[in-house]
Amino acid sequence: MNKWSLGILLLLLISSNEVLAQKVYSLSAKQAADLALQNVTEIKNLQIDREMQISKNREYIAQAFPQISGSISTQHFFSIPVTLLPDFISPSVYQVLVDNGVRNGAGAPIVKPGGPPEFFPAQFGVPWQSSAGFTFQQLLFQPDLFIAIAARKKAVDFTEANLRVMEDSVKSNIYRSYYSVKIAEKRKQYLDESIVRLQKLKSDQEKLFKNGFAERLDIDKTQVSLNNLKSTTNQIEKLIEIGYASLKFAMAIEQKDSLILTDSLSEDQVKKDLLELTNFQYTDRNEIQLLGVVKELQGLDLKRQKLSYMPTIATYWNYSRNALGQEFNLFNFENKWFKASVWGVNMSIPIFDAGQKGERIRQAKMSLQKTKNTEENLKRAIDLQINASSIIFKNALSTLDMQDQNLELAQRVYNSTMKKYEQGLGSSFELLQTETDLENAEANFFQALYDAINAKIAYTKALGKL
Repeated sequence: MNKWSLGILLLLLISSNEVLAQKVYSLSAKQAADLALQNVTEIKNLQIDREMQISKNREYIAQAFPQISGSISTQHFFSIPVTLLPDFISPSVYQVLVDNGVRNGAGAPIVKPGGPPEFFPAQFGVPWQSSAGFTFQQLLFQPDLFIAIAARKKAVDFTEANLRVMEDSVKSNIYRSYYSVKIAEKRKQYLDESIVRLQKLKSDQEKLFKNGFAERLDIDKTQVSLNNLKSTTNQIEKLIEIGYASLKFAMAIEQKDSLILTDSLSEDQVKKDLLELTNFQYTDRNEIQLLGVVKELQGLDLKRQKLSYMPTIATYWNYSRNALGQEFNLFNFENKWFKASVWGVNMSIPIFDAGQKGERIRQAKMSLQKTKNTEENLKRAIDLQINASSIIFKNALSTLDMQDQNLELAQRVYNSTMKKYEQGLGSSFELLQTETDLENAEANFFQALYDAINAKIAYTKALGKL
């Protein structure tokens, strides 16, 4: 019993921990979209791209500041390099003989014999050589570096524009998923009400059948309609489960977490803020803003290529100490270290590159032109999107109004038929028919509502006001 009790206790503890680990989210559509913008992997990666670009900008700026590096080295020559020195001794000796009038046996002055110059080997230096020092470098002018520094703000703008484009896509997906679940839930609510009505009708028919006032056929017909409704309800329930799972995935939250959707769903929700969907400008679209930043960056790249004909100028200063000896004495500070210091300026001037720079300039111009062409084509595509989405949205609103009227009519017809049936003036077949008509009207209404919501999302996104 103790073992069983311990096992049950452990299971209870594990279950309680799992319950505590679950989170409950109660969200409107906007809150769901905001949460997705915080969690979605693509958004996180683009935010990291922005931070990486900021870091690269700091790297570029750092290159324009002084650079200081230190060095320490030691080396041992197992064989000191040999240098060939001209024979400067023999000419001096012969010159002394000439100066002193010394002559050979024939009475002629003694002079150095002609022939190729003579050399003798000599070794300079000591086996152990050590040095320590540091170098200061300052870049004075380098075209590509200074253009990169000038473009650092636009590079960050590029990552932010990419981020906004992705945010539009994420919000659009969240809104569609959110309202599809809401519509499915609303549809299920209406189906549940229909099931309750049919169950009541079946119960009444069974009582009438027992008293001989109804036929078994009427009960069977009602049961068929009831079974069809239950089957449809089961399908809707599964769609709702899948819808919640898809929405959680789109929001990048755990599947085990609970999600409560707080927004209401009505025609007014679809028609809300329609007056704000006006005064469109191309710059309202984040894609246009992105291409605008790309054009500016390509313009800076073209400028950089043109400046590549300019020289690169840098200054430097080096200071070092050198120790020389027959033995290793790098850490023997009693020995003398000889200092050396030098300052200079380097200028690298491009002279001839067989036309490479010119071709790079042409390529930069063509890239910029391609972006301009893409922008013009995108504007035409945006015009088409706005025009088409506007027509679809208006048609969806008209259809929604019509289906709303049909639903009201179907509801009135059903209510009238139900009263006639209760008063014994109508048949169950007629009531079942109006019930079916009401269900179809409800289904058509919710489909029209879903289409209208999707059309509004598409139209709002086309206008850049999502």
